[in-house]
Amino acid sequence: MNDFQEIADRVEIEALRGEFSDAAMMRDRARLSALFTPDGVLRMPNVPVEFVGREAILAGGERLQAQWDFFVQNSHPGVIRLDGDTATGRTYMQEVARMLDGRSGLNFAVYHDSYRRTPEGWRFTERVYEVKYVDTTPLRGFAPGPDAQAHSTGETGDAGPASEAAGADAPATGSADDFGAPASAERLDRAVAALRANGFAAELLDDAAAARVRVRELIPEGASVFTGASETLGLSGIAQDIEEGDRYRAVRPLVLTMDRATESDRIRRLVATPDVFVASVAAVTETGALVIASGSGSQLPACAGGAAKAIWIVGAQKVVPDLNTALRRVEEHALPLENVRAQAAYGQPSAVNRLLVLNAEPQPGRGTVLLLREAVGF
Repeated sequence: MNDFQEIADRVEIEALRGEFSDAAMMRDRARLSALFTPDGVLRMPNVPVEFVGREAILAGGERLQAQWDFFVQNSHPGVIRLDGDTATGRTYMQEVARMLDGRSGLNFAVYHDSYRRTPEGWRFTERVYEVKYVDTTPLRGFAPGPDAQAHSTGETGDAGPASEAAGADAPATGSADDFGAPASAERLDRAVAALRANGFAAELLDDAAAARVRVRELIPEGASVFTGASETLGLSGIAQDIEEGDRYRAVRPLVLTMDRATESDRIRRLVATPDVFVASVAAVTETGALVIASGSGSQLPACAGGAAKAIWIVGAQKVVPDLNTALRRVEEHALPLENVRAQAAYGQPSAVNRLLVLNAEPQPGRGTVLLLREAVGF
């Protein structure tokens, strides 16, 4: 290889790495996937995810990027070692991000790369993402825009733009990003009024911390409590309060220790008829309905009426105008986020195999909705 060819190859590989960061920042998933060979692999062991082939890289990128409020990736050139029509190298990364569920932080990482010369030019055959440092301290900054004033005065906490700052009373337009934004104060008030008219006990609380206190007040000591799988419960600490310690008879930790082959009937009865069921929902409509999506359906009997009492903690971003919009929110927003979580937790994707719509509560006082002014959960 002559010196000119080596220089040209290095320049092209460096341009390839720059294209990757630009495509990620611009959310151009099609362009990003095309930077790989048809059998290329993108691995992120710390997540953990692995996408093999351009179609999988495209679909995986869509699922991951659907979680972002904002994301900034800075890449720093590393070594390139050429070997004819193949090469290896490393790229050093610094990234800062905030998710739609309020989580945020920064990290430093390394991409370990393999490249191949193709008729299209140099392409990745493999990128392996190794995280070196993670800081999940909530970010205090914000993305400039109509919500900047609220962020700069500290009104929104860590969960994203405040509904009052948004100032918009329009329904969601249908894009996935809309479904992560907190509803305005007027829409929250409408939802609470409609829920009460439909027989639910509905309360409007400031944030997840207030909900955590209120849940403790609502559940009597010694009650059997089944907690539905929920990012909201985990992020707020409510799941920990219920499932750890001896204040309640927590159902979920118990059934996780039971043999599903020999004790399936007892498991079914325990999760279907607890004293109290606590979870979140995929959407609440301004007409006063709750929409619950499930892969297994295990929590639906308790939710629908099997539990003596039910409590749902609902982030402000889950308020939608009507049932049609609620169903779109499930498919376009909640499911992609849950897919990523399920892949990391169970090694397989989730699915909307069951849908439950609670249009009203026929037993006054049975169901309580704690609607928050902040966004939390999926």
